[in-house]
Amino acid sequence: MTPGSQALPDGLVPLKIAIVGHTNTGKTSLVRTLTRDANFGDVSNRAATTRCVEGSTLLVKGRPFIELYDTPGLEDPGGLLELIDGRRGDGRADWIDVIEAFLASDEARGRFSQEAQAIRQVLASDAALYVVDARDRVLGKNRDELEILGRCARPVVPVLNFVAGSGAQTAAWRAHLGRINMHAIAEFDTVVFDATGEQRLFETMRVLLARFRPTLDALIAERASERARLVRSAAELLADLLIDAAAFSLIVPETEIDRQHESIAALQRTVRDGEQRCIAALLELFRFTSDAYEADRLPLEDGQWGIDLFSPAALRQFGIRAGSAAAAGGLAGVAIDVVTGGLSLGAAAILGAALGALWGSVATHGRRLGDVFRGFTELKVTEETLRLLAARETLLIEALLRRGHAAQQAIPASRSDEDAVRRHAWMDRSLPETLVDARIHPEWSRFAVLDARAAPNDRDRTIARDRLADQIEHHLAQVESQAIGKAPSETRAG
Repeated sequence: MTPGSQALPDGLVPLKIAIVGHTNTGKTSLVRTLTRDANFGDVSNRAATTRCVEGSTLLVKGRPFIELYDTPGLEDPGGLLELIDGRRGDGRADWIDVIEAFLASDEARGRFSQEAQAIRQVLASDAALYVVDARDRVLGKNRDELEILGRCARPVVPVLNFVAGSGAQTAAWRAHLGRINMHAIAEFDTVVFDATGEQRLFETMRVLLARFRPTLDALIAERASERARLVRSAAELLADLLIDAAAFSLIVPETEIDRQHESIAALQRTVRDGEQRCIAALLELFRFTSDAYEADRLPLEDGQWGIDLFSPAALRQFGIRAGSAAAAGGLAGVAIDVVTGGLSLGAAAILGAALGALWGSVATHGRRLGDVFRGFTELKVTEETLRLLAARETLLIEALLRRGHAAQQAIPASRSDEDAVRRHAWMDRSLPETLVDARIHPEWSRFAVLDARAAPNDRDRTIARDRLADQIEHHLAQVESQAIGKAPSETRAG
């Protein structure tokens, strides 16, 4: 009879899982990645990093229904197997009785203390996950470990870790495990995360743990929902950043354009600060610390000067809102021709038509046009900068989606992978219409919250943000559906 608790009214049964295996196969790493907790336990290249049993939980419907227990590595399985075989005597004793006798012996408190802790936890659990470093060859120690676990009368699911790299000997491990009648095998890399691989791990456990099927089904469904929310939240963070950057402008007196380097520096500082806030928010969203990413400075161009009230996006906006106001604005062309000091009659008429449209939206474009006549101009980031910003942050999100919480190496900044940035889809296509529209709406930028014109909670901005987030989310979903490429070189961790 297994130690699991009775089913609750909703059919969920609390499940206890022991994580076992040889030293430095990634047992602690598995718990870190499954719990999304990069600080769980101690991960190191040193042997026997985990010296005692440590537990953590997985929430199902907001409750801790699955308990994971990380155990010390099995350092001398051959010696332990020989000891247990010798204790069976005439060969008729039940293996559980033999193992219980070992756990009560002096050897369990001395030479085999680590192995005893692991076996004791297996007996106290409903199942065991046997973690294997798939980069290693199948050795005698592995056969001994599996023999010992088989005598504990608990379901055992082998988990092949570090399978994303080219050095994984997955086929050899599967062949060996099949020869000892272990066919329910999971492949799950704790460093290069794969949401599908995690789901298959839970599905493999479900095959051997029929009594806990409702619990595991609920966990699988909850993890899928969490993943979808994660992707959407990341898309919204990036969409917010891009709209903030596209809409942001500095109002500069034309008499100070000769001091433009100061204005350019202020623009660059504002955009870079915005990017850093987005990076920090993304790392927090994915539950990573700041040292998980090697941040670098966003390379910015000087910026784009001038108020382009006659861009296609602006004229389209004016046409939509203007209606008959355009005709009224046309009458203002003569007066504006004088004010502007010699614009051609045609240009003045166009400007007047634009102004007529702007009169229907004084709070936004009318004020911008007023700035022109008062001798001010705008400084904005270039479209190239927006593309670069989008590519950098999208690459970061893609990396975070593939990053397990056992990863030890920081995600390299985009500067170290300039080819990836240049090849990114953002770099060879025109800006989404949403960002083009944002460039004529300085009030949409949250970078300017101290500016009286700023209204970042504007309904139109929210609609634009959601539309852009939909596009980003679609791209990220495509990335999620693709097979994981080669794993980065990682130090093995226990």
